[in-house]
Amino acid sequence: MYSCAQIYRRFSTSQALLDRMRVAIIGQSTFAGEVYKQLVKDGHKIVGVFTVPDQGSREDPLATVAASDGVDVFKIKSWRKKGVALPDVLEQYMSIEPELNVMPFCTQFIPMEVINHPKNKSICYHPSILPRHRGASSINWTLMCGDKKAGFSIFWADDGLDTGPILLQREVDVDPNDTVDSLYNRFMYPEGIKAMAEAVKLVSDGKAPKITQPAEGATYDPMLNKKELCKINWDQSAEDIHNFIRGLDSSPGAWTVMDGKEVKLFGSKMFSGSSAEGQEVQLEGLTTPGVIHKDGLLLTGKDGKKLNVARISVDGKMMNASKYGAAAETSETVELTAQEQEVAEKMRETWKAILNMDVADDLDFFKAGAGSMDVVRLVEETKEKAGVSLENEDVYMATTFKEFVQVMVLKMRGGDTKPVFEYDAIKMHVNNMDIEFPNQLFIDGQFVDATSGKFLKSINPATEELICDVHAAGKEDVDRAVAAAKKAFYEGPWGTMNARDRGTLIFRLADLMEQHKEELATIETIDSGAVYTLALKTHVGMSIDTWRYFAGWCDKIEGSTIPINNARPNHNLTITKKEPIGVCGLVTPWNYPLMMLSWKMAACLAAGNTVVIKPAQVSPLTALKFAELSVRAGIPPGVISVLPGTGSVCGQAIADHKDVRKLGFTGSTEIGQVIMKSCAVSNLKKVSLELGGKSPFIIFADCDLDKAVRMGMSSVFFNKGENCIAAGRLFVEEAIHDEFVKRVVEECKKMVIGDPLNRGTAHGPQNHKAHFDKLLEYIDIGLKEGATLMYGGKRVDRPGYFLHPTVFTNVEDHMFIAKEESFGPIMVISKFGNGQVEEVVARANNTEYGLASGVMTKDISKALLVSEKLDAGTCFVNTYNKTDVAAPFGGFKQSGFGKDLGREALHEYLKTKTITFEY
Repeated sequence: MYSCAQIYRRFSTSQALLDRMRVAIIGQSTFAGEVYKQLVKDGHKIVGVFTVPDQGSREDPLATVAASDGVDVFKIKSWRKKGVALPDVLEQYMSIEPELNVMPFCTQFIPMEVINHPKNKSICYHPSILPRHRGASSINWTLMCGDKKAGFSIFWADDGLDTGPILLQREVDVDPNDTVDSLYNRFMYPEGIKAMAEAVKLVSDGKAPKITQPAEGATYDPMLNKKELCKINWDQSAEDIHNFIRGLDSSPGAWTVMDGKEVKLFGSKMFSGSSAEGQEVQLEGLTTPGVIHKDGLLLTGKDGKKLNVARISVDGKMMNASKYGAAAETSETVELTAQEQEVAEKMRETWKAILNMDVADDLDFFKAGAGSMDVVRLVEETKEKAGVSLENEDVYMATTFKEFVQVMVLKMRGGDTKPVFEYDAIKMHVNNMDIEFPNQLFIDGQFVDATSGKFLKSINPATEELICDVHAAGKEDVDRAVAAAKKAFYEGPWGTMNARDRGTLIFRLADLMEQHKEELATIETIDSGAVYTLALKTHVGMSIDTWRYFAGWCDKIEGSTIPINNARPNHNLTITKKEPIGVCGLVTPWNYPLMMLSWKMAACLAAGNTVVIKPAQVSPLTALKFAELSVRAGIPPGVISVLPGTGSVCGQAIADHKDVRKLGFTGSTEIGQVIMKSCAVSNLKKVSLELGGKSPFIIFADCDLDKAVRMGMSSVFFNKGENCIAAGRLFVEEAIHDEFVKRVVEECKKMVIGDPLNRGTAHGPQNHKAHFDKLLEYIDIGLKEGATLMYGGKRVDRPGYFLHPTVFTNVEDHMFIAKEESFGPIMVISKFGNGQVEEVVARANNTEYGLASGVMTKDISKALLVSEKLDAGTCFVNTYNKTDVAAPFGGFKQSGFGKDLGREALHEYLKTKTITFEY
């Protein structure tokens, strides 16, 4: 027995099934198949599907999906003959008794007897905002005419002239570089499916409007099935030419005659530069020759403006336009492993499912009938079945199944399908390994010669021998690099890239740095004199950590919501956004060449900026190797430019440039003052400065003396004293002063000085001769002023810029060495009286510098008090040199302002925008 409620529910369900609207779908394509699926999901009864006959063995996707559900499928070659409906076709149609015809994408002429037969008539999808662009090629004409808005209309079908009343419309802004494919993929396809389902529901509910199309603004555009309609007319502006090309991309393709051959053009974008260097080509009807250059084919419109074409099709074969006229690239066929072969066979089944035909290795995807939506499906299924992400362009460039498999497998192995990045490398065998690195400027993704023809000399400080000549950038090179950075920020993919995708690229760069860490450390050693083991751990190791740290921040840069007073009776909401600044300039020092680059650039790029960096002129080689790795990581051209050069020319040009909006500098206070003035005078660019230091290290008698000696040695001699935060002056309490000095001298005698590539070396050469000479002068001044030299003070008797670790005592506050930074392995020790805490803090703070400081004591109260009173950006307690990528780093007073590292570093490369809404 059933309860009344159960009987009612069963009756209601049965009645609902009976009430479902009987729908016939007339059309074709994947889009029509997706509309079919959505209508079934929404509960409508599909009583029949009318589509086109098979093309060879390839069945239309709509027929395939409907047949799998057991729905009647009718493959109609033609609905009428000489304008009269075919009786047998009409009979087939009438047999299913539909209440509504739905026409998602239909290329056939449907008789009015069919259009008007159902009680709810027929609704049709049209890819334009009617009444504009009536006709079968409407979406193409939307782009060819340069319309700022695109969209679609669902209208009540008429006699095939697209003039029926409107049911609903949707529109979207057209991006300047949209193509038919991009518009379909991001809007017309996904939103069209939803809108068709919404329209059917409105009909089913009896709420569907019928809005008469206005006569004003109506156009009827011809179908682009005649070759002459697709030929480019060069007698128009560059923008009009660009619109014509993108409107025919990817089918049927805009064509012209180039060097006597018919060529189709694809991937057009407006070009913002003035010109490009390359090979000239002649195009029929175009007055100014085209230029084949590294980024494609550059074309000039009637108005003198330019556009760039990325891909061309010659003799039916797609290629990168930049490769036109070049010798064909040959590459070895990748031999597949058993596992890769298994994946390839899965993809063969995918091709078979898309094309509905057997797939041989030489089958061409597009010649077999595939279209742009099939490309989207193939890319998605490759991601699902092979675990690799292809781009649509990969499919267009590898059209046969064999070529496709080669591309897919290369990506599965972590490789790249793009041309191999090559440059004229400096090659050496050193440190028991082969190394190679660039010596040119790095601008817009390429290594190029300096325009001035001038060079810097890179000297190995351990041998005083020439490593190589390095191109020296001038003002013209800075202008080129900044222009490329500006273009990359405002027009390139970097500026529009998802934050998480940006982080993925930066993580990839860090991984490449780790793969090359021994090579990077070796280059750093021969170029800067860093001890190899330290270069491996700190110079390179901390650089990698820095890039990974900031890669993780990319998608965590957030604004805030702020409660403000309402303008009653309305309401208000204020939000803030953190935005990248734009083009940033960086000038970095020679003591940690790669690490200083990383400390600044990682935060800069994570925030979304582009960058032009001048590395130190005496140690530029790891920065150039880094540039090479950035290309291999996939960082787009223009995002990073590396310009070795002098500070007075290259550095000054960056500081003065009006398109550089932020400058980060590490170096001396004197140069920092010059840079700050230049930044103010040029364009008030934002600036952060990490400058000189004379960091005090206070060692109290109640410390752990063994540890204090270790920390004291490290605070001064780490990285042979070429350390921003090196303890420039040690204050040692009287009770332990003599013992401390004695132990320090003993430790200095044990230090192994020698070849920095030797794993047992503790102390390497100073970075370059000019600095080495200044250190000898510094020592001489200390002696003349009466300080006591306890150890060292002279050059090591061997080739190279080697200086013995040096220890001075009895240094009084008025002396030069008590006030000025040596930036070398020179320990300056001053004594302070027992128990004189406040006095020694006052002496420590009696300096214009405030980069770092330190204190050694077991008394926690004393440690807290002294660390609070010391006027420096960093204070180490019972340790020294303990920096970390997550901890902000920067100074006070004339040691500069702004922070590297940690979350605070991001703010140096961001600007805050306030947005207030009223509602």
